[in-house]
Amino acid sequence: MSSAQSFLLFLIVMGGAATMLRLVSRTTPTVPYAVLLAIGGILIGLIPGVRLPILGPDLILLAFVPGLVFEASLTLDLDEVWRRVVPISLLATLGVFLTVVVIGVLAHFGLGLDWASGILLGSIVAATDPIAVVNLLRQVGAPGGLKAILEGESLFNDGTGFAVFSAVLGTIMSGHPSALDAGLRFLLVAGLGTAIGLGVGAVGVLLLRFVREAELEIMITLVVAYGAYLAADVVHASGVVSVVAGGIVVARYGNQTGRLKGTQLIGFWNLLAFVLNAILFLMVGVALPTARLLSVAGLALGAYVIMFAARAIPVYGLLGLADIRGLSIPWRWRHMTFWGGMRGALSVALALSVASNPGVNPRVSVIAYGMVVLSLLIQGGLLLPVADLLGLRHVTPPAEVE
Repeated sequence: MSSAQSFLLFLIVMGGAATMLRLVSRTTPTVPYAVLLAIGGILIGLIPGVRLPILGPDLILLAFVPGLVFEASLTLDLDEVWRRVVPISLLATLGVFLTVVVIGVLAHFGLGLDWASGILLGSIVAATDPIAVVNLLRQVGAPGGLKAILEGESLFNDGTGFAVFSAVLGTIMSGHPSALDAGLRFLLVAGLGTAIGLGVGAVGVLLLRFVREAELEIMITLVVAYGAYLAADVVHASGVVSVVAGGIVVARYGNQTGRLKGTQLIGFWNLLAFVLNAILFLMVGVALPTARLLSVAGLALGAYVIMFAARAIPVYGLLGLADIRGLSIPWRWRHMTFWGGMRGALSVALALSVASNPGVNPRVSVIAYGMVVLSLLIQGGLLLPVADLLGLRHVTPPAEVE
């Protein structure tokens, strides 16, 4: 079988599995679709003789991440996000840095990893991916403010998390890792990525003013999403930060051009995001390095516990600073934000990107992969019971929350 035929077989198997699991999810409403996809991928990967081609991390980042990030920014409720800008900003900036540092410190002292490996592990899993959480909250009619906090944090910490990872990896590869060097690298990749994204987004908005066809609007937004990532990636800036910036510009100012919120455009991006997410979550399971993961199972479990506990510091600490009295951010929202801090496709892609790097401890990528899978299975599998326990099903936001 040629490489082209193998790739086509890969797409057919992924599409068929995603369809079947979607039908299964209707009979198991307590388990989110994303979790079923990960489980299905693991089962496919365990079938003897199955050798599906696994896409490389560079292709995952280039082909999948820009589309997912741009769709999230395009469909974000910017008015609600603006009302929650303080907690979202704290979680997506200080929260990311705290997560990286806490995981790095605990991994060093608790798991015996060297400092560089511990900090790198923290940067790989710093960004949250609450796709399953947000979908569940929409189904049960949870408050819009809670959804805005989770979606806003995820969108922006994708950018900051990727920039932190790039900075940490860069200083490790320099041979003389240091916090100062990593900090300067972060400012460079994040700042340049933001500038490129704003520029590409502005050009996209100008082009949208001259079109009247939905097909051209779709084409322009596709060029903005993938063009922003590619332009930043070529100059070694943060492509994810660039896509976030470009997407926010288009979402904010593109609405003034006509049908940006039209059914065809939004329908296209919703469908694209669904397909990309389905394939990615299946790939999480298919690519699972079972043999290698079993050899470090204890470390992976310990690292997951560390990651889960570390989530409490930014959630309860920073959200406590944003709302000391608990009026605009009720405690049940904080509990769900804590539980919903799952990891997903971006962390897997970052873990795969360092798997064969000679300057990186080979255990780091496998441990990070195990953390993502455990996050999906444990936190994702118990989402609905936790939501019910917190009373988030069909809750009407109280007056003081608005």
